[in-house]
Amino acid sequence: MEKIFGLHAVQSLLQRSPQRVKALYVQSGRDDQRLQEVLALAAAQGISVAEIARKKLDEMAEGRHQGVIAEADTSSQYSEKDLSALIDAAGSQALVLILDGVTDPHNLGACLRSADAAGVTAVVAPKDKSVGLNATVMKVACGAAEVVPFIAVTNLARCMKQLQDNGLWIVGLAGEADESLYERDLRGPIALVMGAEGDGLRRLTRERCDYLAKLPMAGSVSSLNVSVASGICLFEAVRQRQSALIG
Repeated sequence: MEKIFGLHAVQSLLQRSPQRVKALYVQSGRDDQRLQEVLALAAAQGISVAEIARKKLDEMAEGRHQGVIAEADTSSQYSEKDLSALIDAAGSQALVLILDGVTDPHNLGACLRSADAAGVTAVVAPKDKSVGLNATVMKVACGAAEVVPFIAVTNLARCMKQLQDNGLWIVGLAGEADESLYERDLRGPIALVMGAEGDGLRRLTRERCDYLAKLPMAGSVSSLNVSVASGICLFEAVRQRQSALIG
């Protein structure tokens, strides 16, 4: 059970996965329009609301709660067993984002937001040494955590082999790669693999990739934040696919 806080995060949760909300707390005395929208959603779903003092809310949330906190089940609705069905449904447009050991919840939340915007089929991450869907992730994701299939797997290398067996080519992003991502054809079923903050791809993950590619860096900084790099890579795939449709 996690405490989800912030108007946008709680509203998205109530709109998309109300069954996961077990309790809702709002700041007593607050009566603005955005909070009323949250209360209306809760009432429509039959979710009880408790009004409590702001000081108590401050103690409950490790962040800016904006006067509302929900206690919710944040376990993923998807498991590794669902991955093949998701890929089959996406067909030739399958696009999977693999995050190899991302531990910063702000980065995962931002990656999920980009994944939602790019129409990603699923986001895959290892269960160990990675952040899961906690309250901070859901707040940063601004609702994307409720709609993007997030699948935590026990063995990432084995999962990547499953993706290959399902017809996906796997492209890992690595600064030392010879090929630019912009030279790689990303129009078919693809999985893009992003490494952890600082360490990059692990050895077994790197070896499982079909190709390695890099983002060309013109400045003095050697690498980009993983959430920024994920957005760039995902939308390069989107650009290529849309260009193919137009052409």
